[in-house]
This record gives sequence, C-alpha cells and structure tokens, in this order.
Amino acid sequence: MGRALLQGLLADDSVAAVHVLARRPLQLQSQKLSVHVVDFAALPGLPPLDEAYLALGTTIKVAGSQPAFRAVDFDANLAVAKAARAAGARRLGLVSAMGADAHSSIFYSRVKGELEEALDGLGFEGVVVARPSMLAGDRAALGQPVRGGELLALRASRWLRPLIPRNYRSIEAADVARSLLREVPAARGRKVMLSGAMQP
Repeated sequence: MGRALLQGLLADDSVAAVHVLARRPLQLQSQKLSVHVVDFAALPGLPPLDEAYLALGTTIKVAGSQPAFRAVDFDANLAVAKAARAAGARRLGLVSAMGADAHSSIFYSRVKGELEEALDGLGFEGVVVARPSMLAGDRAALGQPVRGGELLALRASRWLRPLIPRNYRSIEAADVARSLLREVPAARGRKVMLSGAMQP
C-alpha cells in the first residue's frame, strides 16, 4: 500500500517534495524523493510538511506476537503521526482496515480501531481513514506481508464478485491510494472511506 501511495505522490506535479520513512532503503529514485531509514521507536524530527500518509502494517504471524504486531500497527504509526503534526502537517491519511473498532473482541480489529481513535486527539485539521477489504494483487510486489490462504480467497472473490457486497469485495491497492490522494489535500474533520466507496 505504501508503494502505491508513493507512486501517486511522485506522479503529482502539485507535490514539491516527498519524504519517506522506511525500515530499509528503497530502490525507487526521484529528484523530489528523500528516503529516511529510521527506527520507528526513536524517530528524528521531520522536515516541514503539509500532509502525511500512514501505511505501516504487518501481521501477527510476521511480527511473531501480539505485542510485536502492536508495536508496528499502533506504536509506529502513532509516532509518525505525532512527528508529522509537530513538523506542521495539517492533514493526515491512514490506511486502516475493514472492521476497525477500538472495542472489538478481535485483537487485529481492536488495534486498528485504537489507532484511529488516537489520531483524533492530535489536532489535525483533517484526517481521512481508508478501511479497505482484502487487498488484491501480488502482496510481495506491493511490499505487503504474504498471508496464507489469501490467494485462494482472492480467486474465489473474483469469480463471485457480482454477488459480493461492494464493501466486502477485494480491492486494488492503487484504488485505495487514489482515494486517499484525492481526499486528503482538502480534508476537514474526520472522514472514513469504506472499501466500496473506493472502488471504481
């Protein structure tokens, strides 16, 4: 997802500079791209900016435990949001997940919901939350963890697509990124975009 957002920002002539915080160097190069390899538990100060986009995520299987998952999906995202706000960002876009709910009995959904609630208290002029359903496409190519069983689920969802409600259909990362890049620059208050609203 982060890669799709990055490509959209780099292709936008109205964007003067793009700063990426990453855990490892990126292969992508552009005159307006600066990549900062950071420790998300000890972020440096950020350069002045107008908007920030959060797309950090993992799985419990990849992370190894619930606390390790939370360290990425909650702590690291919240740290970036706070650093962005301190650097002058007025608007924020977040890639969350379908079913995010701070009161959910499901750990994954609860962490996603808790992050959404935490962002509301940071003083951004506008926050746009994208809640996609299952992401379609090659996860490795998207820079996403590969999840067991998803290939089968995606194949089934393509065959059954006309019968599946829009909010539950698989969605391309590019469609989620495009929706955030369209909504964030003019955002005021809090807006939540469900998966169906982000599909063409």
